[in-house]
Amino acid sequence: MIRKVPLLLMSMLTAFSSGFSQGGNLSYSDGDTKLTGYYAEPPADVEVASDNRPGGVVVIHAWMGITDHEKSVVDQLGELGYYALAADIYGGVKPANTQEAGQLAGKYKKDYQLYQQRIKAAIEALVDKGANPEKIVVIGYCFGGTGALEAARGGLPVKGVVSFHGGLTKEAARPNTPVNAKVLVLHGADDPYAPDADVQSFEKEMRESKADWQFVAFSNAVHAFTEKKAGNDNSKGAAYNELADKRSWQYLLVFLKELFA
Repeated sequence: MIRKVPLLLMSMLTAFSSGFSQGGNLSYSDGDTKLTGYYAEPPADVEVASDNRPGGVVVIHAWMGITDHEKSVVDQLGELGYYALAADIYGGVKPANTQEAGQLAGKYKKDYQLYQQRIKAAIEALVDKGANPEKIVVIGYCFGGTGALEAARGGLPVKGVVSFHGGLTKEAARPNTPVNAKVLVLHGADDPYAPDADVQSFEKEMRESKADWQFVAFSNAVHAFTEKKAGNDNSKGAAYNELADKRSWQYLLVFLKELFA
């Protein structure tokens, strides 16, 4: 008889067992486009009944593509008992520098339907690996935070989305449509790339979309506050903030616990 293990207990068991191993590359596709994400799954020594499979978390990378930061997030989520996949939005293309990254990110922000399609492909890959299709969340960082919001705007099959210091707005010509996924935005209060006008526009969108949303702003935090390699000089507009990083992670865990209970 297979045991049903609550996710919180699963996390506790994982901390004391050696059943979890770090993730690795996962090949999947979006139509004819071959993609390579980074994937981790719950510990092998924790059995879960088929009707109570763990949820899955798609992690969308920042503008430089999948880096050690996204891989670390995926590993932590796997260790906590979730299926997790860092999605390959760029289709195997790795920006050589910030100029190329800006061009790629701009392409997908403009072609939001393609962006949503790539996210959907990652969701399907995660479900194919065993994640509960009724318990999927999309999270993202910077460019990926925008993607998480696009998953909600596009009505993708997710219970919730989380944006970490992501871009908040969409093209003004796009109408505000109903948003069924729960939305959590974790924002640097001093982020020059998402100023107060963007915050107000986003809040207006969420109200008109009748969304269940929450917006958390962290003081003294600018863009990229979860990225340790961003340095600590806020005057540059992007910098690591240890307190905001730790607090935002706790907000994520509470959000996941609520949705996947």
